[in-house]
This record gives sequence, structure tokens and C-alpha cells, in this order.
Amino acid sequence: MTLLDRRLLVVTGKGGVGKTTVAAALGLVAARRGLRTIVAEVARRGDVASAFDRPGSEPFEEVEIAAGLFHISIDPQDALEEYLRDQLPSGAVAEVLIRSRVFAMVAAATPGMRELLTVGKLWELAQLDRRTPGADAYDLVVVDAPATGHGVAVLSAPRTFAAAAGTGPVARQGRIIDAMLSDPEQIAVIAVARAEELAVTETGALRDALMQRMGLPLERVVANALDPDRFSPHEATLLEPHSSHPAVARALRGHRRALRQRAQLGRLRKLTGQAPAHLPLHPGGPDVEQLAEALEAQLL
Repeated sequence: MTLLDRRLLVVTGKGGVGKTTVAAALGLVAARRGLRTIVAEVARRGDVASAFDRPGSEPFEEVEIAAGLFHISIDPQDALEEYLRDQLPSGAVAEVLIRSRVFAMVAAATPGMRELLTVGKLWELAQLDRRTPGADAYDLVVVDAPATGHGVAVLSAPRTFAAAAGTGPVARQGRIIDAMLSDPEQIAVIAVARAEELAVTETGALRDALMQRMGLPLERVVANALDPDRFSPHEATLLEPHSSHPAVARALRGHRRALRQRAQLGRLRKLTGQAPAHLPLHPGGPDVEQLAEALEAQLL
């Protein structure tokens, strides 16, 4: 089974490692392979659209940003309103609750509620028979998830709420969503990391947390922004006597940085049990087209 055979691809990692552009690139790969794909961001973010030089859409709006590739920014408040309209038998009652400040404050203050509402919308996007009126189905949902620890909390929110509720509609819905999120044939988690100590350590912790809390493996790891190999050990030795020259000094610093990254890649391989895909450093900023080509060659 390949990554694109799943219904949900969840891309996570430490903040600032480039997971948004990786999620956008994976979405582009899927769309080019003929899959109707949507990249979903959370917490009203719209960074994916900017990777395609497109203006950000309104929160909760599904907008096509490339051929066969769509984008949505999920806001928990919008997700709550949609859920109430779908679940309550009376539209009038739903509207009263939506307009109620007290209800909004209680919902916002409930621990884990924002995560539950967010993941509930992700689940809805992945259904072939969608609940959103007039919405078309997608073949694949790529999630630009929150940073590492919060990403696991989002995935485990339905299980937590179902256990707390015990019985009733919330518990029943939580178990339905959790059944999908804990099924490795329907969901795959991809970690993006830089070859730096803290990011590598967090990726190892993510692997453990996924298995402990969700029973899910960490499907793939992407090592982003790698400096190129510059010199062989012999060449570096020959250059050392000339390190007073600014250009040589810069080149040697880059060489040593690349060596440190290779050492961290070794740690990443040990902690995750797999060889990471490698993405090169893009000095002018990552290009989603180039990332898509690199990911397609290494991950699929």
C-alpha cells in the first residue's frame, strides 16, 4: 500500500521545519496523479495557498488552487456551527446555540473541544458521502497538522471524548471518527524534520506517542533543508591551511554544518527505524514544484 492509497495523510513536525510546503507538495503530487485532493490547514491558517501564489481563501471555504488540488482553512468555530446544523433536528435551535455567547464560551473553554471539532471536520472531508450540503467527495485529504505534540492531541481527541462521554451521540461520533484515525489502511502520518538535535528528538518522541496513543506507526520521515555534501575528508584537510581566506572559511563552515546534519540523520534513522527522504536546502525559499518532484521520486 502506498501513501496515496490512504484517505488521510497527516503531515506534522516541529514548528519551522517546512511541513506546510511538504503538505502542499504532497497534495500537488496526488493531484497530478489524478486524485481529487484537498490540503487542509487548521487554526485559520492559509499558508498553503501562498505556496501556489494564490490569495488565501475565507476560513472553511474549499477553493481550487491548482488543477485537481483544493485548499481549506479549518476554524473550530465554523466547524462547531456546521456540526450543530448537521446534528440538531431543528435548524432554529441550532441557530440559537450558534448565536449564544454563553454556549460559545463553554465550548471554547472545554478542554480538547477545539481539537475535536477540527478533527471532526477532517473526518468529514475524507468521507465519500459527505455531510456538507452540495460538497463533492475527495480522493485524498492532506492535513497540514499542528506541531508535533499538538498534532497527536488532535488525532487522539475523538478517543478521549468518547471515553469521557461513555454513551450518547458525542461518544458514538467520537468512536466512529477514532475508528478511521486509528486505521493504518486509511491514515498515514508523515513527520517533517530538520537535521537538528531538537527536531530529531521530537520526531522520535512523535513516533513513540503515535504508537502509544493511537496504535499508529510513523509511516514516513522527511528530512528537510539539507546542506549539500561539499568536500571529501581529504579535500577538507587540504583546504584547512587556507581557511584565513573568507571564501574558503565559508565553504569549510558549510562543510562542517553538512557533517553535523549527516550525524543527526543517523540519529533520526535510529529513532524512527527508517531512512528519511532527503529534501535539499533552497536558499531562496522552497519551491513547491521542486519539492513535489523530489517527494514523488522518494516517497511513492
